[in-house]
Amino acid sequence: MRDDDFPVAYDEVLRMGDDELKSLLILHLDRYSLRRGDFTLKSGRKSSWFIDSKATACHPQGMLLVGELLKRRLPDDVEGIGGLTMGADPVAFSVGAIANVSGRPLFTFSVRKTEKDHGGGGRIAGLLPAGANVCICEDTVTRGTSIFEAVDVSEASGAKVAFVTAIVDRGGTVGAMCEAREIAYSPLVTAIDLGFAYEGS
Repeated sequence: MRDDDFPVAYDEVLRMGDDELKSLLILHLDRYSLRRGDFTLKSGRKSSWFIDSKATACHPQGMLLVGELLKRRLPDDVEGIGGLTMGADPVAFSVGAIANVSGRPLFTFSVRKTEKDHGGGGRIAGLLPAGANVCICEDTVTRGTSIFEAVDVSEASGAKVAFVTAIVDRGGTVGAMCEAREIAYSPLVTAIDLGFAYEGS
């Protein structure tokens, strides 16, 4: 698959329906992010496939597909988007940029992995106003560790997490975890969409 198989201009993306955008995103992930073989996951488990969704999130056309599709998924009351660095950063920044040029103001933020011990300190970089409704995002989720670390830090900073998402859900467990905490959840693509079984917890 060549780069010119994907829309180059944002106006082409805007004319597409959600199903067409999702289909293109799946094709993009298969071309740029998905690898098949023998892999050891972060959990130590073995897998026949591995996906680096950042390869799509950082690709010129991938940014447009992820940003536009996720912008459409966001609940109306979401005011900002962010998550644990580095997985969430390209997702949040693409969505924030596309939403803002489309007339929907969204602030963005990163959750640092450790406390900053100089300057303003803390674990939040960017803009996260107290009391704001936010979306926590990630490139790929399996067990939900990074997602819920970002949820906890954001809530401790005074925000309300209203929505959780990821480019790819490969584990199939985050939905139930979000439901237990009364947080809406909708990934853009699942392992099933890519032709694989969920990895589970």
